[in-house]
Amino acid sequence: MPAAARPAAPTSRARSPAPRGAMSRPPGAVPPQLSPAAAAGTLRRVARFLGRALPLCRAHTVEFYTRGLWQRLVAPPPAAVLEALRARGPLALRCPLAEASGAPAALWDDDTFSNVFCENSGKLINVHLFALAAQYYSFANLGVCTPLEDVLEALRGDNQGTTGIKTDEFMNNKKSHEVQVMSELVDKIANHCGIKQVIDIGSGKGYLSSFLSMQYNLKVYGIDSSNTNTNGAHERNRKLKKHWRAYQSRGRPLEKSNDGPVESEIKCKTVIEKPLNNDSSLQSQDQVAIQNLVPSCGFTEVATSETSKQTEVDLVARTQSDESKLSEEVLAILNVLPADAVEVSSSSQCNCRELCEEEKAQRKMASLKAKASKSSESNLYFPLTSCITAETELSDIITDLEDSMIVGLHTCGDLAANTLRIFTAKPEIKAVCSVGCCYHLLSEQFENQEDRPEQVWGFPLCQYLKDKSWCCGRNARMSACLALERVAVGQMLPTESLFYRAVLQVIIEEMYGVSKSDRHVGKTFSKSSSFIDYVRKSLKKLELDDSKIPDSCIMDYYEKYKHRMNELEAFNMLKVVLAPCIEVLILLDRLCYLKEQDNIAWSGLVKLFDPVKSPRCYAVIALKKQSCFQVEANCR
Repeated sequence: MPAAARPAAPTSRARSPAPRGAMSRPPGAVPPQLSPAAAAGTLRRVARFLGRALPLCRAHTVEFYTRGLWQRLVAPPPAAVLEALRARGPLALRCPLAEASGAPAALWDDDTFSNVFCENSGKLINVHLFALAAQYYSFANLGVCTPLEDVLEALRGDNQGTTGIKTDEFMNNKKSHEVQVMSELVDKIANHCGIKQVIDIGSGKGYLSSFLSMQYNLKVYGIDSSNTNTNGAHERNRKLKKHWRAYQSRGRPLEKSNDGPVESEIKCKTVIEKPLNNDSSLQSQDQVAIQNLVPSCGFTEVATSETSKQTEVDLVARTQSDESKLSEEVLAILNVLPADAVEVSSSSQCNCRELCEEEKAQRKMASLKAKASKSSESNLYFPLTSCITAETELSDIITDLEDSMIVGLHTCGDLAANTLRIFTAKPEIKAVCSVGCCYHLLSEQFENQEDRPEQVWGFPLCQYLKDKSWCCGRNARMSACLALERVAVGQMLPTESLFYRAVLQVIIEEMYGVSKSDRHVGKTFSKSSSFIDYVRKSLKKLELDDSKIPDSCIMDYYEKYKHRMNELEAFNMLKVVLAPCIEVLILLDRLCYLKEQDNIAWSGLVKLFDPVKSPRCYAVIALKKQSCFQVEANCR
């Protein structure tokens, strides 16, 4: 079905004024794109700066005192560092770079920041210049992103927009914001490409998938690898049943139950995650902090493509008799539920149980034919369970695979990189829109210098970084997950818990001779009433004899280091400031990889979300070369 035949797409936001010259763009043309040379040049500049700055983020906060990290890596006192970052650095987000530096932006170049670090020791010596450099090498200043408004305007089509389903009834505020913004963009790209099938990789609880199906009449396959997500799907379906019963009994649109929006979140994991050899408070605390940054996972039903089709048939059969009584919104919700999710109190349901198998089969076939004859029935969501790798054959999972678009909302670790690989390799996939997250779960080719030529790595992707054997390291990638914008609006880092963990490391090394452990302290801090209580509970979790150390000795350690807590605070603030630059490197690597491919017509980075609401807010978008696409020749 051509894209124009689909119902009008709703508008979720007020449209900003068209940019100058936009009206001269041919209908259906995408915006100008960054040239391959410009993307590669920017990547080289960022990599050159990070080559000197990354030691700050490669260091482990757990080892802050045991390895003397402040003395090794930072020259100024902690008070001076905190003052410089708060007063003139990137934390002052409303302050433009030129204003913060006191010099016109045109005068800045890479050589300006040559004196940030000491040539001999490698220590940070100029905090003010460091803060300006981090701002200079951020997306906000580099100018490599395509504005979302430009993309939406270019792909606008003739749709007028209709009243949409309220996502905040079924999602928390963060997820609602992400789904509304991304689904509008996906719909416009699908229309542009003449596509009606969407494949959602790492679909989790299916928030994006179900909304694309309900709101935009797209046929969506949501693929997720986690069996745990099935339990989340059942819970979400239970709550949707409650809404459905309320609608039936009251005879009016859905109302919120006392349970409120579905907000149960689980930690995002992938098959590549491995246990650490060293317990890490910073990693555990950062993982807690970034739990709010990754998508909810769980709205999937364990199914094969065959059982998905059967679900579709049963669902149509059950809903046809009541179609005339239901609002458009309720019908849309029915389409995303499995066949047993809605309890219809109809006498015909009881009679169906007594039908012979032949008659049942006939009725199902009739329902399937009726569905196929109605374009309005195409908006179905099929949740599937499968582990996606770079070698995955989508046709083995989706038997009716056709020209489609592949999307991912906060795909974790290597899954984001593999999504791009699948896009470039599979001719059926005409477009991609991928928002990655959990950079710490990426596999790095040059991290451990292992000779595994058959391994498919998550980083780096582009040829330049491969030629340089570039490595970030897990701790630096963990730092890239930190949310500068949230810190800037007052959501500070958990300094006290990090301090407790760093002092605990001193205790277990000096008192027990243990520097590495396969066991983890976890969330002991939140369950402890004091430092003594924290240490004793932690020692038990690490299977160390806590009777070996008296309370007085524990407090001696606390008193010895408490005056140095500001060092830890300042050190972690340096990591937060540098975090956006590491994310720039990772995302530019993905963009440059796409620009190295011969079959890509357009590719770009687009900021989709409010970074305070959703810190992982950048999408990698690309379109394949096709005769129907009109791509402007000029590149930035």
